Amino acid sequence: MKRGTIITLVLALGFAALLLYSTLSAQNVECSACVTFNGQTNCATASAENESEALRQAVSTACGILTQGMDESIRCAGMPPQRPQCRTR
Repeated sequence: MKRGTIITLVLALGFAALLLYSTLSAQNVECSACVTFNGQTNCATASAENESEALRQAVSTACGILTQGMDESIRCAGMPPQRPQCRTR
């Protein structure tokens, strides 16, 4: 391989490793929650930098299966989560 190609590959791998590390290191809290909407229940887990964001993402993910359209998604996301559980990673 040419020297330029090797340098490019090393830089690309270094950049990918930096992105992976910065993404995973910011995920400090993992939350699970269940949501009941229109008579159906779904549970989901999400991780984020803090508890409130992780819980919001878990509810949003759980609502994704239960809703059709933006109006229902917004209403579902406003529902209080059932059995929320959070833990620090």
